[in-house]
Amino acid sequence: MMLKKTIKVFCLLVFCVGMANAQTNIYKFKRKITGINATWHKLALPDELYKNATAGFEDLRIFGISGKDTIEVPYLLKQRADQINTKEISFKMINQSANEKGYYYTFQSPGGYTINQINLSFKQTNFDWQVTLEGSNDNKEWFSILKNYRILSIQNTDTNYEFTTLKFPDSKYQYFRIAIKSSIQPDLIAAKLNKTDTVSGVYKQANLLTYHLSNDAAQKQTMIDVNLKNPVPLSYLKLKAQSDFDFYRSFKIEAVTDSFKSEKGMQYNYAQIYEGTISSLEEAAFTFANTITSKLRITIQNNDNKPLRISHLEIKGNVYEIIARFDDTKSDYSLYYGNEKATAPSYEIEKFESKIPAGLTTVLVGEEEKNPAYAIKTEKPLFENKIWLWALMTIIIVLLGWFSFKMLKN
Repeated sequence: MMLKKTIKVFCLLVFCVGMANAQTNIYKFKRKITGINATWHKLALPDELYKNATAGFEDLRIFGISGKDTIEVPYLLKQRADQINTKEISFKMINQSANEKGYYYTFQSPGGYTINQINLSFKQTNFDWQVTLEGSNDNKEWFSILKNYRILSIQNTDTNYEFTTLKFPDSKYQYFRIAIKSSIQPDLIAAKLNKTDTVSGVYKQANLLTYHLSNDAAQKQTMIDVNLKNPVPLSYLKLKAQSDFDFYRSFKIEAVTDSFKSEKGMQYNYAQIYEGTISSLEEAAFTFANTITSKLRITIQNNDNKPLRISHLEIKGNVYEIIARFDDTKSDYSLYYGNEKATAPSYEIEKFESKIPAGLTTVLVGEEEKNPAYAIKTEKPLFENKIWLWALMTIIIVLLGWFSFKMLKN
């Protein structure tokens, strides 16, 4: 009876030793976190982390070690993207007229709200018009807001492009008047007055390694292959495109999803992350969902037109930031990752985000290290390790001998 009890105690001790590393030994990598001196802190994910963490960050964990105790730190992962809020302003059209200079549409906003955008919709599908926008508070004295602003619609077998949104600085008037210079009467079917506010996100410039531009005459395309130093989040592309004449070209942005070797060398699979139009009417700056990749392909459809001159590329992405609660500031904390089978954690603090203090200080994230607990775990399971087996056999033999001696003595 005494022998069975002793063996159970021994097995429990072995189990506890294994459990001491059970929380951290399934992650391949770790980074030390320093500078913790309060309960709440924030930290930015380093660029070099993305290549070894899972695409959806399900494997990110923060653990604190204090002696033999391991504690898991609850956190929120935030993507610092632009926050755009658009409010539609009520109005009514009070006048529609025409003279030799053009066609006029007058809108009244009784509340005198501030707006910075007017979206226009016309029945016509192909037009190129010049627009003037004015504002007034008494419908008598008018002040210029936009002059010679171009709106355009082109629909054919190659192109389906429309630019009919007036964008301008914040303007507060009770009356807005649009004048359209056109040889035919515009058929205005809808108008929306909006106030759009944008809270700029936090962006980080991508470290371009190389980019290669080629023109495919057979496919009538310009292709730009972009290579980055590391996989990083990307959500913004700006091109400097030039031509001797006005242009509007459909284009798409693709990101590499995986690669494989073939007889022709390394080949890549791409997934489309953006599709739109690059035009001389608008700034060639585009935003899209944050995508983690190290390679982009930009394809511009030229049709029968001369290729554009591309002289500059700017690529950046939104920063990912962790907000974490450190209940014990004296423990040694590290950020762990590198487990393809991990599932996303669920912490209660996401339900009480409004109670997190503002103005959090940033802690430092160290260089990437291989997690030694993971290395021990993957080399050999505990009981396949010869040292552990010999130690276990020695203890069992000693225990059996001691109990045998005690029984013979009695």
